[in-house]
Amino acid sequence: MPPIETLVAFTVAAFIMNLAPGPSNLYVIARTISQGVNGGLAAVTGLAVGSLLHVIAAVLGLSALFEYSPLAYTALKIGGAAYLIYLGINYFRAGQQTAQNGSVLKTQTYWKIFRESVMVEVTNPKTALFFLALLPQFVVPAAGPTAPQFLLLGLIVTLSAIPCDLFVAFYASRATKWMRENNSVRKLQDRVAGTILTGLGSYILLTESR
Repeated sequence: MPPIETLVAFTVAAFIMNLAPGPSNLYVIARTISQGVNGGLAAVTGLAVGSLLHVIAAVLGLSALFEYSPLAYTALKIGGAAYLIYLGINYFRAGQQTAQNGSVLKTQTYWKIFRESVMVEVTNPKTALFFLALLPQFVVPAAGPTAPQFLLLGLIVTLSAIPCDLFVAFYASRATKWMRENNSVRKLQDRVAGTILTGLGSYILLTESR
């Protein structure tokens, strides 16, 4: 089990990243606007299941890589750190896309929304890359078996996204109007997310280089 301070830092970072507006948030907003809170909840549930599938894949792949090829695992950590810096820079350079870009979607049954949401998340390569880049940075081999650590960290990312998405689902209309009228808030969210990712990636690269 990673040290408690590592888990706290990771949880805070994951929660802040999930609060930053992104494709999943916009999808939930669009579904909520189209079919109300129940439609948004179906989307939130599907996205969470899709995220869990990414977690399972990451746990299996990263655990095997760590056990059978420590050198490749180190290379993955360095590549992941570089990717985190890349994501951070993208947040700094993000345009002024806001929730109003989430267009109203065609009406569907809640079960179909759920299935569609699972596929949206499962087929999102950025989600897979994010897990592969982020999780290895917080695993502490000296703290015990790596697979449970990967699983715990992945679950933290997924579970911390749920309250953020639920907030969007319950307050979609209000949030949309609010974000339209407060572009400075969106800029601040992007800058905070960019700072976290860029700082984390830079710190990891510096540590590995030593």
